[in-house]
Amino acid sequence: MIITYELGNALYVNVTNRCTNRCSFCIRNTAQGVGTGVDLWLEREPTVREVIDDIERRDLSKYKEIVFCGYGEPMVRAYDIIEICKSIKEKFNIPIRINTNGHANLIHGEDITPMLKGLVDCISISLNAKNAAEYQEICGSDYGEQAYHGMLDFAAKCKGYIPQVILTVVDVMPKEDIEACERIAKDIGVEFRVRHYSA
Repeated sequence: MIITYELGNALYVNVTNRCTNRCSFCIRNTAQGVGTGVDLWLEREPTVREVIDDIERRDLSKYKEIVFCGYGEPMVRAYDIIEICKSIKEKFNIPIRINTNGHANLIHGEDITPMLKGLVDCISISLNAKNAAEYQEICGSDYGEQAYHGMLDFAAKCKGYIPQVILTVVDVMPKEDIEACERIAKDIGVEFRVRHYSA
């Protein structure tokens, strides 16, 4: 079972294969792993203790950051991630990033962003579309068009607790759509980044 894996100069953490989206462009549709040569499909979800132990077995001085991003939406396990982050921050001086679809508050039925303060240094949220209808068409969310509004609300709330908040899109979108998404990020007051799509 692959819990942690290296990608570039970061250590990635794979805690779940569950996701609230069914994105048409998701790499899960075409590959077993993310350029790692390892299978990121989990037979079961690792326990908090297993994740912490797996991280601590690594030489963390080799990495610039720890990133929660595997073959699923990590914030499905938000409360477990918070416990893992607490353990990491108590022992190591390493930045923590979460790559997410921004549905955490919808999933858990409460605003979890205050719980991330002092634990998460960067959160990267997939915007994916310039409006709710297009988002649902592309992402097929369990929450319907509410997912888009919930994601933007989550991004706005994260600003109060996380030093770096980024909305992202993939570079397969038309230029005018990318520009529209950049304006959305600017209106919220967060960073914007275009990710390269690799199938």
